[in-house]
Amino acid sequence: MTSMRILWIKTELLHPVDKGGRIRTYQMLREIARNHHVTYLTLDDGGAAPDALDKASEYAHVVARVPFAPPAKGSAAFYQALALNVFSSLPYAVARYRSGQMERAITKHAKDADLVVCDFLAPAVNLPSQIAAPTVLFQHNVEAMLWERHTEVSTSVVRKAYMGEQFRRMAKFEGDACRRLDHVIAVSEEDAEVMRQRYSAPSVSSVPTGVDVEYFTPTGRVTRNPNEIVFTGSMDWMPNDDAMVWFLQDILPRIRDRMPSVVVTVVGREPSERLHSLADRLGGVEVTGRVPDVRPYLERAAAFIVPMRVGGGTRLKIFEAMAMGLPVVSTAIGAEGLPLQNNSTILLRDQPEAFANGIFEMLANDGSLSEIGRTGQQLVRHSFGWHGVATQFMAQCDDAIARKAQRNSTDGASLRAGSR
Repeated sequence: MTSMRILWIKTELLHPVDKGGRIRTYQMLREIARNHHVTYLTLDDGGAAPDALDKASEYAHVVARVPFAPPAKGSAAFYQALALNVFSSLPYAVARYRSGQMERAITKHAKDADLVVCDFLAPAVNLPSQIAAPTVLFQHNVEAMLWERHTEVSTSVVRKAYMGEQFRRMAKFEGDACRRLDHVIAVSEEDAEVMRQRYSAPSVSSVPTGVDVEYFTPTGRVTRNPNEIVFTGSMDWMPNDDAMVWFLQDILPRIRDRMPSVVVTVVGREPSERLHSLADRLGGVEVTGRVPDVRPYLERAAAFIVPMRVGGGTRLKIFEAMAMGLPVVSTAIGAEGLPLQNNSTILLRDQPEAFANGIFEMLANDGSLSEIGRTGQQLVRHSFGWHGVATQFMAQCDDAIARKAQRNSTDGASLRAGSR
């Protein structure tokens, strides 16, 4: 594989590497930067870890930052921006990242690039209309599907109307981006097919989710609690908050009817007051907030849960739990896009009663629990290390570059023929 100069466009520095999107990008870029020169161009709102810039050398050779000051969530300026967004054709989740300075920076750095990667959908709002280098959109989710599913599960009339409008705007913007860039790489074949069908995206492929199998290895020094179940994820992401509120309200009481000793641990940054309140009322629920290392929580639990009703892309958390030997109970949406077999490498249960039954049966039958955990662990350790995933990603980028060169050559020949 020929070494190339890659311009990687993002909306944030990656440290702390504490949520799914950052983990996927960090692990991919660490592997890619071994063989290619990476310029990492990002918006910077000052909210990264104090050592985030120093640690960027772990995944990029050059880091370029554009100052960025969006209104803080919950502030008066934030609600004013939401109100003004009513008059925009863009969804707020994209419009908040619009930056003329960022567009100019992309134009400048793209001149020296062999490839431009737009990581996630939001940076595409600043992508100039004319870039000579081949462009790849790295889509960790089908973003419009998140808003569509939020609309479906919303019970408030006002919230449902707002989510519905944001969904329609997101679908328009996402479809335009999928058709405008030279190639789209999704994180599952299911997502890739959605982009082909919904957006008529002409060039889409997919890479699997990966896991750091060396990092996520049980130490053997932590005693497992046979009555503990655990969830990990950034709790300031709406789908995760929705998942755990739903679980605590509708599923946990059904489990405790038969197994009162079950305890739940929710691990992840910035949990909502609603979640804290539910946990306090129910008892036996620990909400940790941000932790420096999720592995001790995974190693001490008996099972991992993913009760998600809203989402897209693929859940890295599932492969992390499996690498630690934990059996997983998930909704179909929670495990969407992962090559897992129900009742073999994972339990898939969608309705509250079925989800509760799955957890009860798993905890009550330690042999079944161990076998599902062992089978899942073997699968991810054998097939889903990050080196292989990054190799697939770059092979698809090479194909996109070759296709663009071929199109340019064909277009040039056509123009020369037409001028004669």
